[in-house]
Amino acid sequence: MKQLEVDGWEVVFDSNDPTAKVVVVNTCGFIGDAKEESINTILSFVEAKRKGVIEKVFVMGCLSQRYRNELKDEIPEVDHFFGVNDLPLILSSLNATYSDKLLNQRFITTPTHYAYLKISEGCSWGCSYCAIPMIRGKHISKPIPELIDEAKFLVKQGVKELIVIAQDSVFYGMDLYGERRLPQLIDELSMIDGVEWIRIHYAYPNGFPMQLAEIMQNNPKVCKYLDIPFQHISDNVLSIMRRGITKHETLDFIEKLRAVVPDVALRTTLLVGHPGESEADFQELLEFVKQTKFDRLGVFTYSEEEGTHSATLDNNIPEEVKQSRAEQIMELQQEISLNNNSLKIGKEFKIIIDREEDEFFVGRTEYDSPEVDQEVFITHPSNSSINLGDFVNCKITSVSDYDLFGELL
Repeated sequence: MKQLEVDGWEVVFDSNDPTAKVVVVNTCGFIGDAKEESINTILSFVEAKRKGVIEKVFVMGCLSQRYRNELKDEIPEVDHFFGVNDLPLILSSLNATYSDKLLNQRFITTPTHYAYLKISEGCSWGCSYCAIPMIRGKHISKPIPELIDEAKFLVKQGVKELIVIAQDSVFYGMDLYGERRLPQLIDELSMIDGVEWIRIHYAYPNGFPMQLAEIMQNNPKVCKYLDIPFQHISDNVLSIMRRGITKHETLDFIEKLRAVVPDVALRTTLLVGHPGESEADFQELLEFVKQTKFDRLGVFTYSEEEGTHSATLDNNIPEEVKQSRAEQIMELQQEISLNNNSLKIGKEFKIIIDREEDEFFVGRTEYDSPEVDQEVFITHPSNSSINLGDFVNCKITSVSDYDLFGELL
């Protein structure tokens, strides 16, 4: 997007506006709901093209990488399909020229006070249900100097919060340096003037470097927040999923992490209804959620991905059972979340302001990531000079299941 902008194109990031000359749809090819959303989005812009509202429709990303030939046959109205490594081809298709001078520069599509920093591509784990390695390839880390340059560029655009992401963030550096270098990278990012928060997403639990937990506890710029998709806890299901970790190792890791960072906010993702998941396995998972009391939790129902090992397995779980299991976990998590939130009443937190909504400023604590986690609604004071992206101190006065309410200090 930055390359196009410098080459003279006006680039707009808006999935609801079909008035552009050329629309580029980025797609997901991993889970059923996301694939359906991608297809529906493509069809809506194909219809806009048919009506003459736009001139061209390009499709890129994982769905296009995985099903390019099928998509060409099914939706021939699309002008070009591009895979995950075809970004230079998009430029040439628009008569734009790639410039090395723009390396590590970005077009920011989030609010300007936070941005996602992708530190690697692909995954080398090979979980049985996951198609990401087939689509994105094995883990490839981006060199530390390039990431530091990109982060400095973001800070110059006003970014204060860096959200570090990868398919597996803690595997970072193994391919380049022969060892996990995420602790070093986080340390170096925290030294950049202007960076106030660093948040870590998508940490695989196997081989987690505990040095990172120590940095999280001792470095005030590193949010005490960790997104670790555990997926399951039953040894039977973990083995079928080829997760490379056991129940005992998982519980031991959580205990050690919370010992080093007592107030860490743990977000996890669980997968229910995988082939071979028995009722006993599910009850074990339910008990795990009850005992662990995750701060944030999401649940996916198993979606068969062609080409994966799981797609070859029998013992498929009926759809209604999958949905029931997901609902049971989320009902339990709702209760846990309310109890966790109730403990925050009367406490003070540093908040980053994301937006204004009616009579409220809406922001987040260091324990919450944008778009996926809960928010803090702060009563809009009269004569306020607060701007979006500002940090403020707030006292929590009341709570709901998934939101906090407070007043400025």
